[in-house]
Amino acid sequence: MKNMQCHLIKRPVGEPVASDFDFVEQTVREPSDGEVLVKNLFLSLDPAMRGWMMDNKKSYIPPVGLGETMRALGIGKVLKSHDPKYKEGDYVSGLLGVQEYMTGNAKAVGGLTVVQSGLVPMERYLSVLGMPGMTGYFGLLTEAKPQEGETVVISGASGAVGAVVGQIAKIKGCKVVGIAGGEDKCRYLTEELGFDAAIDYKTSDVNEELRKHCPKGLDIYFDNVGGEILDAALANLAMHARIIICGAISQYNNTGDMYAPKNYLAILPARATMRGIVVMDYVKDYAEAGMQMATWMMEGKFKAREDVREGLENFPEVLMNLFTGDNNGKLVLKVAEDD
Repeated sequence: MKNMQCHLIKRPVGEPVASDFDFVEQTVREPSDGEVLVKNLFLSLDPAMRGWMMDNKKSYIPPVGLGETMRALGIGKVLKSHDPKYKEGDYVSGLLGVQEYMTGNAKAVGGLTVVQSGLVPMERYLSVLGMPGMTGYFGLLTEAKPQEGETVVISGASGAVGAVVGQIAKIKGCKVVGIAGGEDKCRYLTEELGFDAAIDYKTSDVNEELRKHCPKGLDIYFDNVGGEILDAALANLAMHARIIICGAISQYNNTGDMYAPKNYLAILPARATMRGIVVMDYVKDYAEAGMQMATWMMEGKFKAREDVREGLENFPEVLMNLFTGDNNGKLVLKVAEDD
């Protein structure tokens, strides 16, 4: 069998472009002792990928090397196994890479998790039952610790993580305000996900809208975008507010310096806290969180939406949808049919 792989061949300057990648065909390697051969079915496209391409800034994970297969979380099917933990026909999730097949040791790729088929669409294990869902779950419940009646504001609220945060906050009895780009996304937040209000940052003054919707201030601000929207949130903090820094997608493609928050001193009089989160810190509790999320879905308290595109060869173009906002829901790339 042949394996098509997408290699990173240049460090992107600004927005990633197709010429930063190269598609290479190689013969599929047979698994040796302790290894498995996995056929990739779906790949997750995440803002974190932009950081994985950079080698000039400190990060929580080493960058993808030039000439290496682009890193990506995925769902696949075990075709052959020489590891007693996995058997042929198992469905697994993990860092499978932007390729058709993955041959390797499970530990060497950060571990593989067996997932059940038939319960939910397979791509859901890359959204609310995967990294985005776990990020939202632990970032809100473990770090921000919402209390009933508090006001929670989320930037990038219609994205994979933001939608999870807002729905869990509603389950916990909070007032929830989402910030998103465009009428359709704002309508999705209020009419489908049950947010109390939505702010369209493309057509509104975010600072003014926050004052209107959050007259007593923000108790929790969950940030996925950074930049000027973070500044607006800092200007509207309630006493003892908690600020969770999950991402800063507005800054990832900057060719100059990152936008520096002008209102950071607002943290002082509000006695607020600001904390960064990395989902890998909570791995030991993933199973428990996944069960809770699945329960909420079965009870009708929680909704999920994936935006599934097709074709491994389309990876560079589909990736850019993360930064242009042209996706509706968790962005997933379908690599192959499940034979």
